[in-house]
Amino acid sequence: MKIVSYNVNGIRAALKKGLAEWIKNENPDIICFQETKAHMEQVDVTALEEMGYYHDWFSAQKKGYSGVATFSKVAPVEVIQGMENDKYDNEGRVLTSVFEDFAILNCYFPSGSSGDERHAFKMDYLNDFLPFIQDLKKEFPSMIVLGDYNVVHLDLDIHNPQRRDLPSGLRPEERAWMDQWFDTEFNDAYRTLHPDQNDMYSWWSYRAGARGNNKGWRIDYISVTDNLKGKLRASRHAYEAVHSDHCPVIVEFKL
Repeated sequence: MKIVSYNVNGIRAALKKGLAEWIKNENPDIICFQETKAHMEQVDVTALEEMGYYHDWFSAQKKGYSGVATFSKVAPVEVIQGMENDKYDNEGRVLTSVFEDFAILNCYFPSGSSGDERHAFKMDYLNDFLPFIQDLKKEFPSMIVLGDYNVVHLDLDIHNPQRRDLPSGLRPEERAWMDQWFDTEFNDAYRTLHPDQNDMYSWWSYRAGARGNNKGWRIDYISVTDNLKGKLRASRHAYEAVHSDHCPVIVEFKL
């Protein structure tokens, strides 16, 4: 089974840049989009439907903002929108798709880059996310929690770990949360298979040729519960996909 997580930074724009063609060539079983910036009725996904994908959406109330969508070759047996918390659900941040053998959570964690108020909102989200997951895991013990976490975990995950201004995404309290996250029966799929790789990133600023120079951050993760860790077969970043300021993160399981 091949699963893709991709922050497309606007699905309509990404489709105009050849996203459907890339998906056809990659042929994932499940693809999870973050930051769709659209409601389902605004997007022509005929090409993906013709490839055999079912799709479910959870969009922000504010048009053109945030939102997630999950496309899968097999229809989920249950779909759950949100975290039962309007503070976050109004922004369309979590979509849970339940399949026969596992549940997959498509998540777009808040960015705190616009200022202290949003960084505080982000920290609230992180602190509320853990108990939400712990409760959900009682019902679905095999879980994949993927998406744009908007946090650098390790020094290996950013091109300039010595950066002194500590923008949101690189602050100690966020990185400590990531330590805690990976101590709660979740595993970073990419780091499980590539523990020492130090030049693989998933997001680059549009400024100063950052992507061409690979001056990036790894902030998109696929986290898997302990009972799925041994089933991992491959994980990579699809650098060739240039429909967004992020690139897709891909894992393959033997399920």
